[in-house]
Amino acid sequence: MTYVITQPCIDVKDGACVDVCPVDCIEGEAEDRQLYIDPQRCVDCDLCATVCPVDAIFREEELPPEWEHFTAVNADYFVTCEAGERS
Repeated sequence: MTYVITQPCIDVKDGACVDVCPVDCIEGEAEDRQLYIDPQRCVDCDLCATVCPVDAIFREEELPPEWEHFTAVNADYFVTCEAGERS
């Protein structure tokens, strides 16, 4: 399993999660509206969720139903990066 960044991060992007991530799996460009967790690199350590000031980060299996689509939103961000569709 992995952690997922959800709706409360949109237009906030505090960045505390980025600072504590031991595997650097949280990314986002300045123009992005939120940060994203790479599910391939996430080691399920929980540090990001503990420091998020807006409670936007959840374990994938604990996502509120209205935010389940953010699993794909996070994963797709990294697919487009690998495909060269992002700078």
